[in-house]
Amino acid sequence: MIQLTRLNNSALVVNSDLIKFVEQAPDTVITLLNGEKILVRESAAEVTTRVVRFRQRVLAADWVTAAGSGAARPPLAADDPVKEHPER
Repeated sequence: MIQLTRLNNSALVVNSDLIKFVEQAPDTVITLLNGEKILVRESAAEVTTRVVRFRQRVLAADWVTAAGSGAARPPLAADDPVKEHPER
């Protein structure tokens, strides 16, 4: 899940697995798999960055779990828009 901002400045959390594509024209339009369109303040590049960061954290947590090392999950950056790790 990634946190974004609607054009009216309200916060929105989107399931990144449901994103079909992201367009910049001039506002950023996110089209979901069900055809719903969401307009957000973040640029298409920023949306992509947030999706990649979220998925990196999920994969890193899975790797740690699979390795059985008991190590902590990767730390979050102070400016990271996703405030906590996904629950299992």
